Formats: sequence, C-alpha cells, structure tokens
Amino acid sequence: MQDAGIVVRRDGPLMRIVIDRPAKRNAINKPMYEAMISAFAQADADEDIRSIVVSSAGGDFTAGNDLEDFRRPLDNLHEFPALRFVRALAALQTPIVAAVVGDAVGVGVTMLFHCDLVYASHGARFKMPFVDLGVIPEAASTLLVPQRIGLVKATEFMLLCESFGASEALRLGVVNAVAGFDEVEEMALDAARKLAAKPRAALAATRRLLRGDTAAVAARLEEEAALFAAALSMRETRARLEAFFAGVTEAAS
Repeated sequence: MQDAGIVVRRDGPLMRIVIDRPAKRNAINKPMYEAMISAFAQADADEDIRSIVVSSAGGDFTAGNDLEDFRRPLDNLHEFPALRFVRALAALQTPIVAAVVGDAVGVGVTMLFHCDLVYASHGARFKMPFVDLGVIPEAASTLLVPQRIGLVKATEFMLLCESFGASEALRLGVVNAVAGFDEVEEMALDAARKLAAKPRAALAATRRLLRGDTAAVAARLEEEAALFAAALSMRETRARLEAFFAGVTEAAS
C-alpha cells in the first residue's frame, strides 16, 4: 500500500514502512505522518505482525518535518499530525527497527531514540537543527538524548545544532551497527526477523522494562510540544523560517 509518500507492505511477520518522497529528500508532511500513525495502529492490532522496519527510498533517510507545515502557527496543537506521530511512536507496542542512509534531520533523528534497533550507512549524517530554526526539539528528545549519549554531547548536538556522522553515532550508542549503503536495509530486516521469531510475551515484557518510565517520556513529549507551538508564534522564529524558505527559493532559481 502506498499513501502520500509512505509505502507500507507486509513481508511475512514484518511490516515494512518506507519513507518515499525522494524529490523532497523524504521530508515528512502531514499526510505522511497520518499514514505512519495508521500503520502503527494496524501493527499493534494485528498479532501476525511481529516487528516493523522503517527505511527510506533514495539517498536520504529524511530531511525531517516538511517546514511548509510550520509556515503558520498551529491551530490545534493536540490534533497536529507530527505530534500525534511521536505520541504513537512512543506508545508503540510492536518492536521497531530503523535503517538509516544519508541524511537524518530533525524528527529523522529524534524518532530513532524510540526505535528498538537502529542501523546506519557509513555515509549517514545526523542533525537536530531545532534551535537554529527557533523551535524546540520534539519526541521527548530533550529527555532521551541526554540519557542515551550523555549531557555533554547532547548539549553540543542540540544547542549548537552540530551534525555528526555514523561512526560517532555508533560510538555514542545512537545506532547498533554501521554498514555499506546497500547493506543497511537488509541488516535491519535480518534483525527484525530475529525479533519476530522471539517468544512474544517475553519480548514484550523485556522491551517494556528496558524502556523504563514511559510516563516521564509522555510528560516531556507534551511539554516540548507546547513550547514548540508557542515558538511558532514568535517573531524571531517566523523570521528564521521565512529566511529558510527564501534560501530554498533562491537555490531553486
């Protein structure tokens, strides 16, 4: 099934979700978020789906949120698809594995901290440019990123908005392994098949224990979302977003 730049298909006990908008560097817009939310719900409701693999078409994982969706302040924060997507991802019961190639930007990075296993290509680059755009990081990343990689590096990547490569991601524990561009997806699929073969109850309980305090994650996710929505109304943020779009227009002309 293909829906608005997202391809969803079954592969035995696996659900495969492919971000398929390469002309826009796989930037995720509202319909794409809706398609992935629906896929997550389907996976959790179907006992025959034992794991999920998220990958991408083309040379990049995703350029993050399609910033066109943020050109105006949010009318209804709680119904905004990007927020409902990260909520759904954080609450997902089905194990999820990511295969990352090329650039992973914004939500393309923060979503990885909710995945059970992550594999990346040697040329993958990771960047969280939220502050540079005048907005707040999302997906409970201000909680999860320091927990995973430590406060020092989290501060560097989230305040200075510095990018980092696959070898650094591996060293810090953001990804589980690094491979060639053409090998990453198969590596992720192999891991997902192994997860799918495990005893369901034992896997689910262990996964729940490993994730720890989900209430704290949910609370931070909502706190970030409220600050994100408020930031979109700020003059400085509007100016930075418009400067971004002006630069895109110049580059295209």
